[in-house]
Amino acid sequence: MNKRKRRVVVTGMGVVTAIGDDLNSFWDSLIKGKSGIGDITLFDTSSYRTKNGAQIKKLKYDDIPYINNDKNLSRADLFGIVSAKEAIKNSGLIEDVWNPFRFGISLGAGSGGIYSVEQYFKKIYQGEKEKAPISLLTGYSLCTTTDYISKIYNIMGPRITAATVCSSSLAAIGFGIDLIRNDLADIVIAGGSDSLCEVTYSGFNALRIVDPKGCKPFDKTREGISLGEGAGIIILEEYEHALSRNATIVAEMLGYAICAEAYHLTAPSPDGEGAKRVMELAMKDAKINPSSVDTINTHGTGTPLNDIAESIGIKKALKEHAHHIPVCSIKGSIGHCLGSAGAIEAISLILTLVNGIVPPTVGLKEPDPKCDLNFTIDKPKHGDFKIGISNSFAFGGNNVSLIISRFDN
Repeated sequence: MNKRKRRVVVTGMGVVTAIGDDLNSFWDSLIKGKSGIGDITLFDTSSYRTKNGAQIKKLKYDDIPYINNDKNLSRADLFGIVSAKEAIKNSGLIEDVWNPFRFGISLGAGSGGIYSVEQYFKKIYQGEKEKAPISLLTGYSLCTTTDYISKIYNIMGPRITAATVCSSSLAAIGFGIDLIRNDLADIVIAGGSDSLCEVTYSGFNALRIVDPKGCKPFDKTREGISLGEGAGIIILEEYEHALSRNATIVAEMLGYAICAEAYHLTAPSPDGEGAKRVMELAMKDAKINPSSVDTINTHGTGTPLNDIAESIGIKKALKEHAHHIPVCSIKGSIGHCLGSAGAIEAISLILTLVNGIVPPTVGLKEPDPKCDLNFTIDKPKHGDFKIGISNSFAFGGNNVSLIISRFDN
C-alpha cells in the first residue's frame, strides 16, 4: 500500500481549546504556561469527587453563517467547524482550485455530541418535553462533525471518522496521510473534535483517574487527568499539489504508526513495550533514526501508570538519545481532550518546530524519579527543532505515533 511516491505536507491549521480559540491565542497561552483547567459549569459536578476540567466558555462564530442557521449542531460540531474554517483560511485554499472528488476528510472523535443527547433525556426526565427537540439526538453519532464539514466545503472524496478514544484524531491524521500517499486524495482535512459531557466525566471519575487538583503530567504527586474539550484541524496536501498553487508549506508528515498492545482495557503495558513499538514503527515509516528526533510531544496524561509506561517506552525507543532532547506534555494547559487530543497536540508540535519553542509542561514541578526525561518544567525551551514525535495512547492499547518535520524551503 505505502509506495512513498507522494509526499504529504501541512498547509493550514486551526484550533479551538480552553486556552485559545485560534492558533495565535492558543500558542501564546501555551508558551506562557497558562492553564484552561478550572471549575466546570457545563453541567452539575456536585455529585463527583472532582469539579474541574478545561471547558471552553467562550467561542466566536458570528462570522460563520452555517452555524447560525443550523440548530442541530452539537458542541463538538461547533468546535470542529470553527477550527476547519481557520485551517482552510490559513491554507489559502479556495473552492475554485480544488476538485471535490479529490478532496477527503478524516476526523477523530471520542464523545462527539453526546452532551446534546444528555440534554434531551434530562429534559424528558424533568417533564419538559417541549424543551427537548428531537434534533438534539443527532449528536449521538460520532460522524456528525465529519458530515457537517463535508457539506460546508463540498467534500466528495474519501470520508473517515476514527474512534479509538484518546488516539482518535492522531489516527485520523494517519489515515489522511495514507489517503494522499496512495493517490486517493490530493487534499485532506484531518484532525478531530470532542466535547465535554457528563457520561465521560462520570466514567473517568468512577475509574478514579481524574486529579481533583488538576492534571500534573509526570509529576511525582500526580493523581490523574483533567478532562478537556476542543478541536484541532490540519490541512494535509500532496506536495506537488501544494506547490502548484504556491501554497505556504509549514511542515511535512514523514511517517506514522498505529498498533495495539492487547494488554488491558484501561491500563498500559507497564514495561513500555507498546509505546516503544509504535514509536519504532513510526520512525521506520519515516525512514529516520532515533538520533534524528529533536523533541517529543508526549501523550502525558498525568495518570500514575501511563506516564511511567510512556517514559520507559521513550527510553527504549530512542535509547541514550532520549535524555538529550526536550520533552513536554500540554495536557496541564488544555486538559485531556480525548478524541481531539492527538490533533491539538500535533498542532502544538508543528508550532514548536516552526517557532523553535517547546512549551512548558504545566503542573509539573518535581518529576517522578521513574519519569527521568528532559522535561520542560517552569518555562519553555528554545532551540532548533526540525523533527518531532507526537504520541497518543488510548484505552485498550490503541497507540499512535506521528513523525513531523519542519518544512525548510
